[in-house]
Amino acid sequence: MQTLKKAEMLEFSEKGDERGHLVIVEAMQDVPFEIKRIFYIYGSDPDVVRGQHANRRSEFVLINVAGQSKVKVLDGKGNEAIFSLNRPHTGIYLPTMVWKDMYDFSPDSVLLVLASEHYDSAEYIRDYDTFEKEVNQNG
Repeated sequence: MQTLKKAEMLEFSEKGDERGHLVIVEAMQDVPFEIKRIFYIYGSDPDVVRGQHANRRSEFVLINVAGQSKVKVLDGKGNEAIFSLNRPHTGIYLPTMVWKDMYDFSPDSVLLVLASEHYDSAEYIRDYDTFEKEVNQNG
């Protein structure tokens, strides 16, 4: 699979019968990168905003495996998109150098995050003005 260039919704294979459902997510097939880190967010109040950063090297896929949340993505050039994560067999792909805000968490929300890189605080941009300058400097 080619690396995607923009944030977009993904739909994963879902199998199921009377016993329940099974969702399959595989690196380099359903997700356009090798998965090096997995974490999840839960117990966030609806009025809490998580994320609020961009990444220079990391790509992400976000999946609400339970409950729901929203993700606002900004490109630093005046464009934004809001995605609703409310089905456990869909996710959002986030490429490098996009600003992300996760919010409007339902009480039962469990937001699973698949990352292309191990954690490195140096690759995070936590100030929107700095992010905007970098994006517009580099074309």
